[in-house]
Amino acid sequence: MEALRVWRASFNLLGFAASRAAAASAGRAHRFHIRCCSPAAAATTKPPQDRRRRSASSSSTSDRDSIRAIRLKKVEELRGKGYEPYAYKWDRTHTTKELQERYTHLENGEVCTEASVSIAGRIVARRAFGKLVFMTIRDDSGTIQLYCEKDSLTEEQFEQLKAFIDVGDILGASGSIKKTEKGELSVYVSFFEILTKSLLPLPDKYHGLTDVDKRYRQRYIDMIANPEVADVFRTRAKVVSEIRKTMESFGFIEVETPVLQGEAGGAEARPFITHHNSLQRDLYLRIATELHLKRMLVGGLEKVYEIGRIFRNEGISTRHNPEFTTIEMYEAYSDYESMMNLAEEIVTRCAMATTGKLKIDYQGTEISLERPWRRETMHRLVEEATGVDFNSFGDVESAKNAAKGLLGFKTESSENTSLQACSSVGHVLNEVFETVVESTLVQPTFVLDYPVEISPLAKPHRRYAGLTERFELFVCGREIGNAFSELTDPIDQRSRFENQIKQHNAKRAAMDKVKLDESKGDDEYSYEVSLDEDFLTSLEYGMPPASGMGLGIDRLVMLLTNSASIRDVIAFPVLKLQQ
Repeated sequence: MEALRVWRASFNLLGFAASRAAAASAGRAHRFHIRCCSPAAAATTKPPQDRRRRSASSSSTSDRDSIRAIRLKKVEELRGKGYEPYAYKWDRTHTTKELQERYTHLENGEVCTEASVSIAGRIVARRAFGKLVFMTIRDDSGTIQLYCEKDSLTEEQFEQLKAFIDVGDILGASGSIKKTEKGELSVYVSFFEILTKSLLPLPDKYHGLTDVDKRYRQRYIDMIANPEVADVFRTRAKVVSEIRKTMESFGFIEVETPVLQGEAGGAEARPFITHHNSLQRDLYLRIATELHLKRMLVGGLEKVYEIGRIFRNEGISTRHNPEFTTIEMYEAYSDYESMMNLAEEIVTRCAMATTGKLKIDYQGTEISLERPWRRETMHRLVEEATGVDFNSFGDVESAKNAAKGLLGFKTESSENTSLQACSSVGHVLNEVFETVVESTLVQPTFVLDYPVEISPLAKPHRRYAGLTERFELFVCGREIGNAFSELTDPIDQRSRFENQIKQHNAKRAAMDKVKLDESKGDDEYSYEVSLDEDFLTSLEYGMPPASGMGLGIDRLVMLLTNSASIRDVIAFPVLKLQQ
């Protein structure tokens, strides 16, 4: 009786009609729902309610285990009857979308008997009315109803339909096409087969999967419960495809560079460190593809790019994931003006391919991607925002004092420490820009001509001393791209790398001295920075004049899918360990 009672409860959970055996104990059945609670909601709940929720959660877990046990029993019974509940294949003739498009003309109540169709997908809803069972089946193109009538199936199949099929099962079905009297296009089922028996219940269809952490942690459930999530990843695939088409149309070739590297170079970021047992040496997961792509230019390729995963052992937020995807591209005999044009081309083509327009909504703000985009120097943007011209400061201390007054209460103690660690006016300017200006750059903006101190790989500006030919592209207050006229002088490059190491070590010493929070352990500058001697050697063989750019694909997809968090556009983001 207890098993029958739980079985009946599982049917109520999933919207099922009871089997004949469960109907006998209908009076003893209890309704329940599995509901997910976000951590934020849990934190604000009063203690007595929290205890009740924990009790309900425990009950839900118990119910889930009971449902799983019952479904396992169904698997055994199916095999005992000679059916394999985990099929090898199913020959289907149509997707659900194709059927919806092809037979939309049918009149209500009309049956297209000459149609013979075969489909497959997951059962996401089920209703039974005596000799009729209605089910909704979903594949990756959409949904369609299955119209299962006792008279159109064998006695054995109809009994199997009622007793063994649950919401969540993957089913193959064949038959003709019928539009019901209420106008619902349906497959008029004459034969079906269980292709995969689901052992665990799907989330309650009335409440869905609302626990944000669980959605990211178990993306497969998220995609089942919230079909629109899959659209984000379809859009992402279109973006990557359109980027490749664009690059190939301009004559670039795609190459691959090492993920495991002897030195972490091409950016300033804390790397992930791993160990190669056979070589008995530590290696780094790459923090950029830049230095190896430039080696390809030295070798004679003139237009190269790579779409690849980048790994940075840094913070996690709605904008940052330790593992992310970029495209980096390098073109011989061009400068950063060329890269601005290419950036506009890539982004606008991706927008047209995915949304069909150049004015898009992002989190309630209209973003215009129509060209040309604004181009302004970092110095000018900071002066517009603060009224202070940092070109007027002759020493770093006066620049720091001015920055303290500008930032005021906007700057937390950790940022004050970062400001104190600045070793040049250029570094102070960058601190003010990141704190005051970045968030205001909503419409697409190229920020030009960065200080040489923060641009160790960029060519010196041909007109303005102390600056480089570098830009960053900002949209919606976040950086989308970064580009340079590339530094090709090997002596200058070595000097810049050495200065970068000195600056890094100075910041690390400053952080160690302050020790803002002992519980944090290593600070963001605790890693070692070393020279990539092989890259410097390659430059001594000669690299042609060139420009290069990196674009963040994750952030571009966020923009084009109106996604607030980077976790929404990465199928399996890095998350904290579950408590």
